Amino acid sequence: MDRRGFVRTLGAGTLSALLPQPSRAAAASGSPSDAHAAAWDRTLFLIELKGGNDGLNTVVPYAQDAYYRLRPRLAIARDEVLRLGPDTGLHPALRPLLPVWEAGELAIIQGLGYPDPNLSHFRSIEIWDTASGASEVRSEGWLARAFAAQPPPQDFAADGIVIGSADPGPFAGTHARTIVLTDPERFRRQARLARPGADTRNPALAHVMKVETDLARAAARLGERAPTLRTAFPRSPFGNAVRTASETIGSGARAAVFRITLNGFDTHQNQPGIQAGLLAQLAEGLAALRAALVELGRWDRTLILTYAEFGRRPAENGSSGTDHGTANAHFVLGGRVRGEFYGEAPRLDRLDAGGNLPFATDFRSLYATVLEHWWGIPAGPVLGARFQTMPIVG
Repeated sequence: MDRRGFVRTLGAGTLSALLPQPSRAAAASGSPSDAHAAAWDRTLFLIELKGGNDGLNTVVPYAQDAYYRLRPRLAIARDEVLRLGPDTGLHPALRPLLPVWEAGELAIIQGLGYPDPNLSHFRSIEIWDTASGASEVRSEGWLARAFAAQPPPQDFAADGIVIGSADPGPFAGTHARTIVLTDPERFRRQARLARPGADTRNPALAHVMKVETDLARAAARLGERAPTLRTAFPRSPFGNAVRTASETIGSGARAAVFRITLNGFDTHQNQPGIQAGLLAQLAEGLAALRAALVELGRWDRTLILTYAEFGRRPAENGSSGTDHGTANAHFVLGGRVRGEFYGEAPRLDRLDAGGNLPFATDFRSLYATVLEHWWGIPAGPVLGARFQTMPIVG
């Protein structure tokens, strides 16, 4: 049985572990410096809004008449917008995020995208996950490349923990130890089945046994049981995922990155009710995650980013929905976040020839900000080029 077959077998269940090649483990075998250890004491949460969330009805340009002309049925009424300023506000379902904004811990980045955008779900999310250009194909995720440059400590349960999707996304490649986790208790029960085997002269089998050993150790690091948190979590798919992540952190298990996927944003039809429900899940879940991290003393050491493969077209379609678009608005939250607007507000009177929004800020600038300002990793070698960072985190 080879390594690829073993990983596929694990991935068929609720758990998969994608472990590093020996070169990656060797690179991390030395004792980390104080600066290195301090950098990896900062956790990143990636919240994927799968399907392409409609940014214009999320961060609403309510002062622009063109917004209401383009969306006579879908636009959020001016008196329903949660106003953050004289021309921009939030969808009413995002009310649980208002305290985060008022505390100065929520940044809103508008006009996020990339040149020559691709409107295919598969290709566009691949571009975001690999931090590649539209005409460039890379097989390794941007976080996997970052971990190759500066590996997280080996005593972490994993480099990345994925909840809500079996796709490794930005962890794809051979330089990230990734666990796909749906429920910590179920993970522990299944991982106990992975027992270290005897030494063997067969290299492929030896690697499988090493995977089993590392998997069992990862389970042990999750602790005997999840902690009891005072925080109340929403009873929704996203709320359950947030609870899983919070309990994993509370158990003492360490990971550099948590990635949670919230599905359902491909709203070609009947968008108002669908999106309102999803945004309510998002806002309630993020508010609970913030409360849990404050309770655990981790809020100041956590950065949360939302992202999606693309936004939606400014004009509504004939099915009470919106079709695949380009530039989008996304959120950054955390105790060290400098909360305000970044990027550029959409100019709905200056759409491109296809009726879409031109982007204002390259999404790789956000990645560069995470790499350099959050973890202290030089972004140029990881991203393949230099991108302007943003003063989002302190």
